[in-house]
Amino acid sequence: MLRVRCLRGGSRGAEAAHLIGAMVSRSVTGWVQRTFQSTSSAAAAQTQRAAEEEHVTEPVPQECPVCSHNEWDPLEEVIVGRAENARVPPFTVEVKANTYEKYWSFYQKYGGQPFPEDHLKKAVAEIEEMCNILRHEGVTVQRPEPIDWSLEYKTPDFTSSGMYAAMPRDILMVVGNEIIEAPMAWRARFFEYRAYRPLIKEYFKKGAKWTTAPKPTMADELYDQEYPIRTVEDRHKLAAQGKFVTTEHEPCFDAADFIRAGRDLFVQRSQVTNYMGIEWMRRHLAPDYKIHIISFKDPNPMHIDATFNIIGPGLVLSNPDRPCRQIDMFKKAGWTIVKPPTPLIPDDHPLWMSSKWLSMNVLMLDEKRVMVDANESTIQKMFENLGIKTVKVNIRHANSLGGGFHCWTTDVRRRGTLQSYFH
Repeated sequence: MLRVRCLRGGSRGAEAAHLIGAMVSRSVTGWVQRTFQSTSSAAAAQTQRAAEEEHVTEPVPQECPVCSHNEWDPLEEVIVGRAENARVPPFTVEVKANTYEKYWSFYQKYGGQPFPEDHLKKAVAEIEEMCNILRHEGVTVQRPEPIDWSLEYKTPDFTSSGMYAAMPRDILMVVGNEIIEAPMAWRARFFEYRAYRPLIKEYFKKGAKWTTAPKPTMADELYDQEYPIRTVEDRHKLAAQGKFVTTEHEPCFDAADFIRAGRDLFVQRSQVTNYMGIEWMRRHLAPDYKIHIISFKDPNPMHIDATFNIIGPGLVLSNPDRPCRQIDMFKKAGWTIVKPPTPLIPDDHPLWMSSKWLSMNVLMLDEKRVMVDANESTIQKMFENLGIKTVKVNIRHANSLGGGFHCWTTDVRRRGTLQSYFH
């Protein structure tokens, strides 16, 4: 910008005025020339771009490959975990709090080592067969990358080795067209996301939203180092008091502590999911979704889907051994509460990371088809009485690694729309 200062007085003022006039004239002339050159250049560039664009083919917009709103719409694509290279997690305080005393000697002996070889081979074969059956049912199956989980890693706060990529439900949650990576709470699972990143990047390139929740440091302050567990009675007492091995030092959650029903998601505070993690999810998904905290008479809450598994619109399996304290609000909403039968899994079958109630940890292929344990005849009959066809698969050895069909999968795409089912 040209600044002009007014000058006063005699011939000196006249000379100054003459000088300013000349300066203004040169400035205006230069500006006109530059503007003309700029306009001409812009016009030429525009002509060149137009010519180039004639040879450019615009990409055809694709439908987002990621879209799932609930647990029961027709399943089109799913991620199934891997048992390959799975290792027993080191026996740290958070692992001890989530496992049963009868298996503590197993963790003390094998922590940081592979699971028993023969058992693992059988689990791998079972999951391969499960994938084949899913494909036969018309579902596209994706798998995480095989990774060497034996490598020890060190952060400024802890040292650990890895575990596995067997349970995608624990680490990945799909809400609409968004994939959410859970931060996790076990140190042995800190880098588990690496097995899924190639898949997630491909979904992102094709239009999916991708969110990674804040990664906790997993410093000692996240865990109650003196968590007083000795008996099942201790666990019941602590859970009733709202005391867990994870503190509120920083947000943490496993995705498997959430279960979806359209615009409503239900979650429990557990040994791996704290209130800060739940609050992060609530703020992240608001205002389109509502988070409801529910609780159960459960001495060892970890992952909701073997306790409370929604299998259809207004239809839920509720574990009779772990009754929901808020069950009346579901009844008032008109939901049907189904209590599954007692599991048939033998007492001598090893379940290092879970309970027998994996029998209700089923995967809905749609409202009228369910993937269920081939050995659990009583729950098969229950589904048949509900008018739901059972697709029977045996994953008894895979169960030992900590999950049923729902745990071993994350549904990427279900054919349906976002609706409200809880009023």
